Amino acid sequence: MNILLRFVLRVAITIAMMAFGGRAGAAAPADPSGTWLVEDGRARIRLERCGPSRDRICGFIVWMKEPADKRGQPLRDRENPDADKRARPLLGHQLIMGLQATPEGRFAGDIYNAEDGKSYSVSLWRESADRLKLKGCLIKFLCQTQTWQQTLDVQPGQLIGLTGDLNGPRADKEWVQVPPPKPTQVKAK
Repeated sequence: MNILLRFVLRVAITIAMMAFGGRAGAAAPADPSGTWLVEDGRARIRLERCGPSRDRICGFIVWMKEPADKRGQPLRDRENPDADKRARPLLGHQLIMGLQATPEGRFAGDIYNAEDGKSYSVSLWRESADRLKLKGCLIKFLCQTQTWQQTLDVQPGQLIGLTGDLNGPRADKEWVQVPPPKPTQVKAK
């Protein structure tokens, strides 16, 4: 009977590990890279890997429903506390700054709001293959959650180039360069 009980326990543990992906503790977050339509439909945000080891997530505005003001001029980042960034167009600018993976299986960090020139705490995670949840907080208990829909088509006026290219979004200077890989030392025999 003791052997049968051990066998049943091993099978149950194996099934449980398969059901939970074999992970004990923290779950690795699902990669949110891709282009996402924000909940109110006013913009599309491209999320991609960034940072020196490509382990963070950055986000860029790649399409806006209304990218120009009444005079036909591109909307600018006028409220930015950094005077050097106030003249940059909103289309193509970076608004999500190097989110890091969390033990809860999400990415967390800061998001920049061009409407007021302030940054807020944010976390995001894939709700399903084509839906992303984004939770932004003014302070810990004053939060709002949005659902973004993944998009695979390209709208007129959408930036499609690689980040930093002529027809692509522009990374902020702290995220623009990925250092070259460290050289490996070969030991002489």
